[in-house]
Amino acid sequence: MESTHIVITGARENNLADITVRVPKHKITAFTGVSGSGKSSLVFGTIAAESGRQLNETFSAFARTFLPSYSRPDVDSIENLPAAIIVDQKRLGGNARSTVGTVTDIAPLLRLVFSRAGTPYVGYSNAFSFNDPAGMCPECHGLGNITKPDLDALLDTSRSLADGAIRHPQFKVGGWMWKLYAHSGLLDPDKPLADYDAAEWETFLHGPSEETKIALDWNGSTVRSTFEGFVDKVTRLYINKDDGEGDGASARRQELLRRFTTTAECPGCGGARLRPEVLACRVNGHSIAELSAMEITALVDVVAGITEPVVAPVVANLVERLRNLVDIGLGYLSLDRRTATLSGGESQRIKTVKHLSSALIDMLYVFDEPSVGLHPRDVHRLTELLVRLRDRGNTVLVVEHDPDVVAVADHVIDMGPDAGTGGGHVVYSGDVAGLARAETLTGRYFSRGIRLKETVRTATGALPVVDADAHNLTGIIVDVPAGVLTVVTGVAGSGKSTLVHEGFLPQHPEAVVIDQSAPGTSRRSNLATYTGLLDVVRGLFARECGVKASLFSFNSDGACPDCQGAGVIYTDLAFLEGLKSVCETCEGRRFSDPVLTHRLRDRSISDVLAMTAAEAAEFFTERKPKAILSSVLDVGLGYLTLGQPLGTLSGGECQRVKLATELHKQGAIYVLDEPTTGLHPRDVEVVLSVLDRLVDGGNTVLVVEHNLDVIGRADWVIDLGPEGGHEGGRVVFQGTPRELLDARGSHTAEYLRRAVRPAVSNG
Repeated sequence: MESTHIVITGARENNLADITVRVPKHKITAFTGVSGSGKSSLVFGTIAAESGRQLNETFSAFARTFLPSYSRPDVDSIENLPAAIIVDQKRLGGNARSTVGTVTDIAPLLRLVFSRAGTPYVGYSNAFSFNDPAGMCPECHGLGNITKPDLDALLDTSRSLADGAIRHPQFKVGGWMWKLYAHSGLLDPDKPLADYDAAEWETFLHGPSEETKIALDWNGSTVRSTFEGFVDKVTRLYINKDDGEGDGASARRQELLRRFTTTAECPGCGGARLRPEVLACRVNGHSIAELSAMEITALVDVVAGITEPVVAPVVANLVERLRNLVDIGLGYLSLDRRTATLSGGESQRIKTVKHLSSALIDMLYVFDEPSVGLHPRDVHRLTELLVRLRDRGNTVLVVEHDPDVVAVADHVIDMGPDAGTGGGHVVYSGDVAGLARAETLTGRYFSRGIRLKETVRTATGALPVVDADAHNLTGIIVDVPAGVLTVVTGVAGSGKSTLVHEGFLPQHPEAVVIDQSAPGTSRRSNLATYTGLLDVVRGLFARECGVKASLFSFNSDGACPDCQGAGVIYTDLAFLEGLKSVCETCEGRRFSDPVLTHRLRDRSISDVLAMTAAEAAEFFTERKPKAILSSVLDVGLGYLTLGQPLGTLSGGECQRVKLATELHKQGAIYVLDEPTTGLHPRDVEVVLSVLDRLVDGGNTVLVVEHNLDVIGRADWVIDLGPEGGHEGGRVVFQGTPRELLDARGSHTAEYLRRAVRPAVSNG
């Protein structure tokens, strides 16, 4: 058996057309193709999924209950498959206690240095952790700040309890929480709060001096409860409650927190999170909090200067890990930076760094567009990292659109020829030089240069940003021109996102923000439901068939009774892989049989949901559905089926779905965060045409972007820098793309000149 290649035979996952392909081992292979062509289905849905599934089967049944579950991909066979390490774009997230230092395992090493070499001696390494009771500040419990109820926002003191003095929605008049105060017998429910005397205020806010039981009537029953002051209850229930990640209820609670609380730096530790005695312990004159707050570029030299022999091995390990972060372009971060504030690209690079010190070889590293969030200046740092992983005896697979990343690949597999049902085939397999000559969409785009906009639009006004000083911004004052397409760019960490999200948006809250977060969290959400198309279609079916519209909802009356409209049955098999099987009753069509007998132009509601957006645009002749589908086609998503779950879409597809629902507005301000993420150059052209359409319709469009095609087609460019971190945060250029070509001291200008010259020289 030939072992120099991973051999995939008969891959049919998603839109893969029963393909057979060979991937060279111990090489870098780039997978290219338009969005929806099948790249991810082959790399992640087939190769990585099967590697993870087979690796999991080597563990005991008990251990498998703690491991991620991988479904068996639809493929005949995969031979010579190494164990896979998947480095994806998912943000690290985490709660308020998760930082760059904790997630990279650098913080434990730094704590070890202080426990061995710090003076005065404090204790073991856990004493230097803000997540351990031995080290955390007793006032803020290691969070660095204190959140308190905002009584001015929570209470309307001109009203009584009976009149709704408490503004928090969970204390609305008549509810259980309201009764705890209005019917407690300790307070006058008809007395305005402003008329409370000192004793009544103390009782209301903090409760009586001694524990007091109250009896309340609730739905005919008497319930006994301990009276708790309003401030104490709000703090316990809403401020000190831990959150789950990605939870809809948690997101709503966070919104209520923003409305009804105030957060300030902890007076006890000054935001350092640690006890005073821990902060007093120093190594070479620095506390652990001071080192954690330093930019990593500066921290490397400080740590390298720690020469105590007792910690020499730990210091060597620390310096290596810190330098890896600098080498990959994250030197502008600090160890105390919260992981929840990191971008997808930053998260992916941090995950990658963790593998650089590993002694494992012959592994399969799988990267999902690792250039996301990287300025062209920084891409070489990423490619050097990929080469290092390969040269240590590993196989590297990269799903990528960036030509500079593809250029370092030893082998390229181009998927296509188009998207959706028009894709799923291998249209090219060979070296990079051959790709530029290939008659594929990728080959044609990779061989061309960047086009600059010849005639730019004239601004209709200005949207000022005044004194933007968050993070590394230096009190920036800048005007965003109205009525044109403006791109904010700059190297990673230069302050682009900060300028837009913490400078522009707070001063212009009316702006429509279109980011890459999933537009729906339910597995029942799909393209038709999110765009509002399904409501229109249900109405058409109801009028045509003379029945009520709810019959044509798989979330309501029309749902299959056995799968409740899911189309599949989920079976939990404990430590074994969960089973998802097509519902035998409805055969995956989601609706009950009587509903499927109703037809609109000889198509059932299930048939309609199985159509692609492009097919549906041909099928519907009515004005409303055609208008919605036209917007979906305009953003280049004609290959998606109407019933495709939103959870299966990429970040770029999610952003375009949101964009499709906003195209009808005029006079609006649109803010987009890297809309080309995950997009093939052909699809970037589609997005650019949509942005142009928005501006031509009288809107203002502001885009945070690295993509040189987008920068070249802008009307106005605001470039931040010159570097990241403390060396950034300044506007280094404002003007048109053509003026940017002549700018000095701008990394964006340098790389734009390189990209444009081939196009200019070719005529």
